[in-house]
Amino acid sequence: MPADLAVIGLGPLGLPLAQAAVAAGIPTVGYKTGPEAGSLSPAELRRMLSGGFRHAAGPAELGRVRTAVICAPAPRSADGGLDLSQVEAAARILAARLRPHTTVILESPVSPGTTEEFLRPLLEKGSGLRAGRDFHLAYSPSRVDPGNRDFTPAGTPKVIGGLTPACTESAATFYSRLTDKVVRARGLREAETVQLLETNYRHVNIALVNEMAVLCHDLGVDLWDVIRCAETKPFGFQAFRPGPGVGGHAVPQDLTGRSGRGLRMVELAQQVNSRMPRYVVQRAATLLNEHGKSARGARVLLLGITYKPDLADQQGTPAQEIAIRLMELGAAVSYHDPHIPSWSVLDRPVPRADSLYEAAADADLTILLQNHRTYDLQGLSVKAQLLLDTRGATPTGAAHRL
Repeated sequence: MPADLAVIGLGPLGLPLAQAAVAAGIPTVGYKTGPEAGSLSPAELRRMLSGGFRHAAGPAELGRVRTAVICAPAPRSADGGLDLSQVEAAARILAARLRPHTTVILESPVSPGTTEEFLRPLLEKGSGLRAGRDFHLAYSPSRVDPGNRDFTPAGTPKVIGGLTPACTESAATFYSRLTDKVVRARGLREAETVQLLETNYRHVNIALVNEMAVLCHDLGVDLWDVIRCAETKPFGFQAFRPGPGVGGHAVPQDLTGRSGRGLRMVELAQQVNSRMPRYVVQRAATLLNEHGKSARGARVLLLGITYKPDLADQQGTPAQEIAIRLMELGAAVSYHDPHIPSWSVLDRPVPRADSLYEAAADADLTILLQNHRTYDLQGLSVKAQLLLDTRGATPTGAAHRL
């Protein structure tokens, strides 16, 4: 059966979209732009395949669908901007097969103006067609929250902005098959800026509580109790929690260089959040010194090296930098993570602990970086010689908290 939808990019954005489309009864074909790195379990992938999802046999299949959604990643580049190379590659592949009346939607996290100024010329030049006249072009910010079972695609409103009103309506018609609510933005740039605001909102608020964590430690205040009490306020407050760093696939953007004035608060938030791995290592070294041990030669066990609990996704995980900084201090680093069977840092394999409790008992310091649900933190706090909890997940008094 010919596919109705092509999802280009089968990573953390594309796979959940394809899963939702298959669940809605939409014949869907997937086209890889890189390694598959989504959060779906093997069982979920099997259900998708049995529901009619299939991988494209070749790029020619992209020219046989009514809707094509580009979900290629746009990670941070070396200069601090966004690396659009995979988005560009996806656009060129699609453009060569693009047919009239197709609806093309971009879901990759990009800066405002990218769909019209970057994607549109690639599609038009490669296809000989004109956006808004021969094919529809729209942007929709992805609202995937990996591992979150409380918010399904059907229950999550979808924002859409098109090049023209007709483009918006065509994209809305598609998404209305997946979600209960479609929200129409005024245009492409407004929809792109929704994604910018949502991503920056997360990073700015995490930066605030990260700064509060450092301040409260200096003051001898229990930040976790402060948050527990503050979140009882029924208005004007949303609880965010500190951690060893901010991971994930959506990159905060201060837009410096794209406009006359950047987002100063976002720039500051990036600075605050990027310092957290260094702060964790400083706290670790201090704890070891307070217990008569030096970081040099100390056995340090890292628990949970993914960016989010109960997932195998390591995108942007602070564990990498923390391990490097510990090694630079001369510590012998090992790790445990039920989702990561092997791990390398600076091209060197990091020893993986097979027996969690034995490893914690043997380590001079155990650092909880990610609280996977399989961890018995009460038991770990008893077994570990010294435990630093960067997630505030251990019982009060059971460990040293961030």
